[in-house]
Order: sequence, then C-alpha cells, then structure tokens
Amino acid sequence: MTNLDQEPGSAPALAPEILGYYAQGQEDGRLRAGAGRLELLRTQDVLRRLLPPAPARLLDVGGGSGIHAEWLTAAGYQVELVDPVPLHVEQAGRLAGVRARLGDARALDAADDSFDVVLLLGPLYHLTDPADRARALAEARRVLSAGGLLVAATINRFAGLHDTLNQGRWFDPERRPYIEAVTRDGRLRSENPRSGFTTAYFHQPAEIVREFTAAGLTLLGQYGVEGAGWLMGAVGDWLDDPTRRESLLDALRLAESDPALLGVSGHLLTAGRKSEAAR
Repeated sequence: MTNLDQEPGSAPALAPEILGYYAQGQEDGRLRAGAGRLELLRTQDVLRRLLPPAPARLLDVGGGSGIHAEWLTAAGYQVELVDPVPLHVEQAGRLAGVRARLGDARALDAADDSFDVVLLLGPLYHLTDPADRARALAEARRVLSAGGLLVAATINRFAGLHDTLNQGRWFDPERRPYIEAVTRDGRLRSENPRSGFTTAYFHQPAEIVREFTAAGLTLLGQYGVEGAGWLMGAVGDWLDDPTRRESLLDALRLAESDPALLGVSGHLLTAGRKSEAAR
C-alpha cells in the first residue's frame, strides 16, 4: 500500500491517518520540550559535523514545520523545504529565509544536480512500500550535485518496544499487538489510535544501508541519534542543566556509530554521498 499518492506536478495526497496525525500540529513542540529535545540536539550535533560549509544549497525534504530549516538558515545555508502536510508548509513558510512548498519525496519538483545537501529526516518513516522508499532515495540522488551529501533519518525497528517498556505502556493490552507486529516486519499499522503513532515503517540499521547502496549512494556512516540516553528517566532534567547536557552529548558521541549499538537509539541517521563522477 502506498501512503503518499501523487501524480507528477500535483499536490501530494497523504493517507488520511498520517495527515490527521500531523495536522494536530504537535510535531514542532515535541522536539522543543522535554526528552524530545535529545533527538533535536543530537540531530543538530551530527549534521554540524557532516554538512559542507555554508552557504551550501540544502533541500529539506519532509522538513515538517521547519525546526531544522530554522537553525540551518540561521547558520547561513540556503534552505528550501518541501513537505506533504499543508500545516507544516504554512508554519515553515513563516520562518525568515526559508522557502517552503508542498511536495512529495518520491517526485521532487527540483532540477537535476541542483542541491549540495538533501535531508530526508522524516519521509522514510511513512513509506511502507520498499518501492516508494527506493523512489525517494533515487529522487534525492537525482537532485544532488556530484559529491553531494544525503542524510536520511529512520526509526529503528525496536524503538516502539523500547519506548513502551520505558513508559510502562507495554502492559496496555490494546497497545501491545501493534508493538509486537512492528518488531516482526517493521510495519506499524495505526487502525487504532492507541497504537501510539501513525502508519509507519521501522528499519533495521543494515536495511537502510542496502537501500542507499541500491540507490547508487556511497555510504559515509551511520549515527545513533539518542543512543541509550532516551531510555533514561532523568534525561529531561539532564537537558535542563547546561553542564549535564553537554556531558550527555559527549557520552552519546562515544558510542554513536558502534555497529552493535546502532539499533538502541529511537532514530538513526545514515549519511551517503553521490559519486563525484555521477551525472
């Protein structure tokens, strides 16, 4: 089943449950408060080490309300954002210097070789069909200039299991079947709002590497975003303390790319490059 249905040149149509989930407008706040800040801080931390110097041209695909576009623009990058959720485009369009428009990761309205960086920090979550994920990665590669950087975020296969155990929701008999199912095949089916999320696909770390390779991208590295930090009950308090926050980020860098620990994080960043010889 395809969750994003779009003819070339038309406005993207999201599956109703995905649109309904994001139309609530909670995504922006999720990353700005509480333990969700760890995902934002660590994504920023990894990207700052990977990105070419500003003012590189950057396409933020599925960029949501512009939470990353905002700081990237402030850092001097030339940022364009595309997202299939009208509310997100409206929110991002209010940010100074950010060009925001409706768009579909699988059919980008952008010229070949037109960006130095493409970010896919959300689209792969909701493309449950492997063919759609392949299209999104192929499109990202197409619009990248030779030598350009792609960074994609995925949700790790056991993130739901870890989260429900951490929050005590594993013991909810209505929620557990959804978590058991996603650990088997990666597909979260959201027929019931008690599933905790919306229709999504949860990757194994090695799986996204194969998808990058199939798309003709050269792997640069993988980075566990939250490490084990997100499973520690005090993490929100630690982030409130500047000294502990920096120490926590130092600790997470130590194990961020250890192959044995990549799947512990809730989210994973995978970085690849378009060959210099690519046309």
